[in-house]
Amino acid sequence: VQLVESGGGLAQPGGSLRLSCAASGFAFSTYAMSWYRQSPGQGRELVAAITSTGRSTHYADSVKGRFTISRNNGWNTLYLQMNSLKPEDTALYYCAKAQSPANIGYTDLQKYNYWGQGTQVTVSA
Repeated sequence: VQLVESGGGLAQPGGSLRLSCAASGFAFSTYAMSWYRQSPGQGRELVAAITSTGRSTHYADSVKGRFTISRNNGWNTLYLQMNSLKPEDTALYYCAKAQSPANIGYTDLQKYNYWGQGTQVTVSA
């Protein structure tokens, strides 16, 4: 299993970034996927999750209405479109693969067992 995140960087408050996660080594289209983030001194926070087909999504209250998770199963790629960024969105963002093909519990970060190296998002004026 390999998950490679990209697209992070520096953005101004109110700005946008689009994260991508290239997946390989497993049947991407059969697993729920998620994005989570972690900032220094803070625990992991599930930001968004999506079922294997993409029909259902889940968002943390802190990003609802601003972030959009999506996936392209033909390209084995997961995305996170982040709009109206705030300084509190600053964190290391990871994509994660669910531990089983079933979508049950896809909103629970404990159900994910592989993640990438992360991509840094910094929101600052």
